[in-house]
Amino acid sequence: MNDDIETQNIELQLLLQAIYVKYGYDFRNYAKASIKRRVQHRLVKEGLDTVSAMQHKLLYDVSFFERLLLDLSINVTEMFRDPSFYLALRKSVVAKLKQHPFLKIWHAGCSTGEEVYSTAILLKEEGLYDRTQIYATDMNEIVLKQAKDGIFNISKLKQYTANYQKAGGLESFSNYYMAHYDHVVMDKSLKKNILFSDHNLATDSVFGEMNLIMCRNVLIYFNRDLQNRVLQLFYDSLCGDGFLCLGSKESIRFSDHTDTFEDVVREERIYRRTG
Repeated sequence: MNDDIETQNIELQLLLQAIYVKYGYDFRNYAKASIKRRVQHRLVKEGLDTVSAMQHKLLYDVSFFERLLLDLSINVTEMFRDPSFYLALRKSVVAKLKQHPFLKIWHAGCSTGEEVYSTAILLKEEGLYDRTQIYATDMNEIVLKQAKDGIFNISKLKQYTANYQKAGGLESFSNYYMAHYDHVVMDKSLKKNILFSDHNLATDSVFGEMNLIMCRNVLIYFNRDLQNRVLQLFYDSLCGDGFLCLGSKESIRFSDHTDTFEDVVREERIYRRTG
């Protein structure tokens, strides 16, 4: 049994190495348990017997790799996800942001963009959007295109509206989209100051002088070494008094950066850069 497990771990390591060498996507420092689950899911869907067979297929079939990439990328998101977080952002961060003549915000690992548009709506209602540049990045070009299009399934609208109201929304949520049959399209005014671009947290470099970085529910999929690398990247990308927002299951406190960020709203994982 132990030999079987060791062989499976070797197969997985070789698969991740092949992905990195062939396509440039680096999953080698992602949490192994999560990667194993997602690889197993794709094995079953494709009717493959072994990870070695998957490796051969991805080396010679780009369309297969694109399907696997969607499995390995973390794309769980929604508008105003965790409404209490956005409420805390309004109450504890917005006043500080208003002290700056111009704002730069980085949404790292933005997925299909729902939380980017949520931030744009909040900034618009707080009178900050016209002096803000939002950089929305992800390593997956497929989900980036979806984010840029700003088109979402109408079946999710009831939940999104409820989230918006719980997050302290000041208007009617219907002001921010147009409904078309089975989908909604986000208002163009929300897109004008958003720049969507490709960026890989595992391999790419800093975005300089950000006032706010949001990377929620991404670090939980990284191992400790990669978490520390990304937190250093965020520290280097923030201006001196910049804010960092993580997900509810993530924390600075068990990393190498305990002393480089201070709590702003501890329960919502909102931090401020020190030094």
